[in-house]
Amino acid sequence: MDELADVLAAVGPRLRALRRKRGVTLADLAESTGISESTLSRLESGQRRPNLELLLPLASAYGVPLDELVGAPQTGDPRVHLRPVRRGDMTYIPLSRRAGGLQAFKMIIPVRPDSGEPEPRSHEGYEWLYVIDGTLRLILGDRDLRLKPGEAAEFDTHLPHWLGSAGPGPVELLILAGPQGERAHLRARAGR
Repeated sequence: MDELADVLAAVGPRLRALRRKRGVTLADLAESTGISESTLSRLESGQRRPNLELLLPLASAYGVPLDELVGAPQTGDPRVHLRPVRRGDMTYIPLSRRAGGLQAFKMIIPVRPDSGEPEPRSHEGYEWLYVIDGTLRLILGDRDLRLKPGEAAEFDTHLPHWLGSAGPGPVELLILAGPQGERAHLRARAGR
């Protein structure tokens, strides 16, 4: 039973470290999970015992598997198990397992008929995206861009931005998202 107590005691500090590494405030996390700031604070400090009712929304908000939040032992299986996460009408499929740092996702954005005027938002971080299928409408600051399959964009997410489908069908993207200042760069060696 001491092993279980040790695992549970480690959850709070792991949650706090993940939140800070991602640059998310307790208020932001409370808004995205529906869990009060005080409960999140007590959970992170170890004053509240973690349970599924709290951990499932947190795993969803961070886009990580539940076992990563509780520090479950690695199974030795190198495959990334694709578990889609829904946020509003968008689907995110995590392609990486690492907590914090650079995250990889496949994103599917449906057509939004009569959705009104886009509302660009900003947040901490840096994003690189690549269009796989469909036509992406990317509003970035005062620019309104259309990207087709094979096109890519990268930007500081402090700049207000909005993503949507600009075609008759959904748009599929690959996204690398990282903390502020962490960018995706291709490094290639010269042929020998």
